[in-house]
Amino acid sequence: MQDAHNHLQDPRLDVVREDLIEAMIEQGVTRCVVNGTSPRDWPQVANLAKSHPKLIIPSFGLHPWQKPTSDWLEKLTVYLDTIPHACVGECGLDRWIKDYDIKTQQDIFETQLEIAAERNLPLSIHCLKAWGLMIEILESKPRPERGFLLHSYSGPAELVPRLTILGAYFSFSGYFLHDHKKSIRDTFKIIPPDRLLLETDAPDMRPPDIYIKYDIDNRLNHPANISKIGTEASQFLDTSQTKGNFERFFEMGF
Repeated sequence: MQDAHNHLQDPRLDVVREDLIEAMIEQGVTRCVVNGTSPRDWPQVANLAKSHPKLIIPSFGLHPWQKPTSDWLEKLTVYLDTIPHACVGECGLDRWIKDYDIKTQQDIFETQLEIAAERNLPLSIHCLKAWGLMIEILESKPRPERGFLLHSYSGPAELVPRLTILGAYFSFSGYFLHDHKKSIRDTFKIIPPDRLLLETDAPDMRPPDIYIKYDIDNRLNHPANISKIGTEASQFLDTSQTKGNFERFFEMGF
C-alpha cells in the first residue's frame, strides 16, 4: 500500500510521529510521499526521509497558503540538488482562502512547474476554485514528461479528459468517503484506472468515523488509514493498478 500525499512533518504530529510510522509499516504501507509546504517545514521533511529512506519520499514545495520568503526559490533549488529523488510540491492555486493573491500564486506555481518540467520530477498540485486558470497554465506551459498529480482532486468531471491528456494523475482521499462528497466520488468513477492514486493527506482530510481503523485524538487523520481508504474505494473504483501507478509516477528512473 502506498500513500501518494501526506504531511507527516506537521507539528500536530510531533508527539506521536514515530508511533504513526510504526503503525503504517505494520499496516503494510511500503511507501509514502511527505509534502512540504514552505521553507519552514522543508528541513523536517528532509530529516524524515533521511531517517526512513525505505518508506518516505520527500517533496518540497511552496503551498499557495504560505507567504513566500525572499530566498524560497534558492532554498528549493538546494533541496532538489541535494536530494535528486525528491518531488516538487505541494504547490498550486487557491481562490478558496480569504484575501488570496492569485497573481502571486500563479507566478510561484509556474516557477515550480517549470522546475519540475526541466528536471522531470513528480509534481504534486493543490487546486481549489481555480480550475480555469490551472488548466490554462497546464495547457500552455511545459510539464514533467512523467506527468503530474492533482492531489485530492475535486475539480469538475468535464475536465478529467483534458487533464488526462496532459498527463494528470488523480489521488483519492478518504475524506471523499463522506456522504456529502458523492459528486466527487462520481467524478472519480470516470478517471482512467491507470491514472488513479490513493492518499490520506494526513493529518487532515479525516475519513468518516466508520472507516477509521487508526485514530489520533478523535480529530486528526492517521496515515495508517490508507489501507482502509483503499479497501472502501475499491467498492466503486478499480484500484487494482494503484501500486503500479505509484511506482511509475513517483519512482520512475530512481
